[in-house]
Amino acid sequence: MTTPARSGFRMPAEFEPHAATWIAWPHHAPDWPGKLPAVEHAYVEIARALARSEPVRILVPDARARGRAIRLLARAGVPGRRIAFFTVPTNRSWIRDFGPLFVKQGREVAITDWRFNAWARYPNWRKDDAVNAWLAPRLGLRRFAPEANGRRVVLEGGAIDVNGRGSILTTEECLLSRRQARNPGLSRGRMEAIFAEHLGAPNVLWLGRGIAGDDTHGHVDDIARFTDPRTIVAAEEPDRRDPNHAPLADNLRRLARMRDGAGRPFRIATLPMPEPIVYGGQRLPASYLNFYIANGSVLVPTFNDPRDRIALDTIAGLFPTREVVGIHAVDLAWGLGTIHCLTQQQPA
Repeated sequence: MTTPARSGFRMPAEFEPHAATWIAWPHHAPDWPGKLPAVEHAYVEIARALARSEPVRILVPDARARGRAIRLLARAGVPGRRIAFFTVPTNRSWIRDFGPLFVKQGREVAITDWRFNAWARYPNWRKDDAVNAWLAPRLGLRRFAPEANGRRVVLEGGAIDVNGRGSILTTEECLLSRRQARNPGLSRGRMEAIFAEHLGAPNVLWLGRGIAGDDTHGHVDDIARFTDPRTIVAAEEPDRRDPNHAPLADNLRRLARMRDGAGRPFRIATLPMPEPIVYGGQRLPASYLNFYIANGSVLVPTFNDPRDRIALDTIAGLFPTREVVGIHAVDLAWGLGTIHCLTQQQPA
C-alpha cells in the first residue's frame, strides 16, 4: 500500500504557513449545558482573531446554523470575504480530533483520514468520522486512510504535535493505555511505524500522562507543544498537592533526555498551569498549552487567573513575530476543551 511518507509527504508543523484554519460551529448543546450562546460568542472572537491573517473555513451542520453563524460573525465585524462555509452533519465541534490531518509534499497537500471514535468514550461519533471522506473530493485533495491489521487506525489531532522535521510528541496514557484504548493490539513499535509511514515523523517522543479532568485520557496538546523545530514548551505545576504535579514533573524529566532527529537536545520552556477550575463538582482540563498558532498570531486560552499574564508573556517571547491574543476560555473549558481543540490548520 502506498503511504504518504513513501510518496514524499510529511505533516507540517502548526507554526508553518497556513492556507486556512478550520473550525466547526458549536451546536451540540450537551457539551456546554446552559452555555451554548456564550460559547458561540467565543467562537466569533476566535474567528475574528484568525481572519486578520488567514481565511477561516467553518463546518456547519445545516442551513439554520449557517445563518446564525453569518449573523453573529457580521455583528462582530468579521469580514465575510475571509469566511467560507461547508455544510456537513457533525456530532460535535472538536475538529482538532476528527478533522483532517493535512500532509504536504512540495506544493501538493493531501488529507490523512484517521478513524475517529469519540476518544473511545462516547457513543455519538459516526457523523464526525465521515467528515474527511466527504471533504477530500470537495477540496480536490488526495486522501490517505491509515490502516493496520485491516482496520483504519484511530488517532485524534490533539493526541500529537509535530515539529515538521520528523519529530512527534504524544503520550503513553493516550495511545498505549488499556483504558479508552484507541487501537487495541497495536504496540508502541507499531504506532511508531505508523507515524513514520503516514506523517513522516519517525522520531517519536513519548511523554507519560496528561492533565486532571481531561476526558480524552492524555492528549498532548494540554501538556507540551512545539514552538519551533527545536523548542518545546511544557506545562508545570509546582504545587505538590495538585494531581498534576507528579505527571507534569515526569514529563519534564523525559523532555530533558529527548533528542531531535539529528540527535540534538531540545530547548525546553515552561508554562504554569492555571489555578484549578471546578464547575458542577467537576475539574475542567484548563491549560495554557491549548493555544493555537495562526499565521500572524497565537491565540491563547485565558481563565481570569493571575497566571494568565505569565502565560501570555511567555508565549509572546516564544513567538516574537506573532501577535499574542488572549481568548477568555472558561466557558469553552466547560466542554472539556479550549482553543487548540476546536481549530485545525490547513498548510499553505
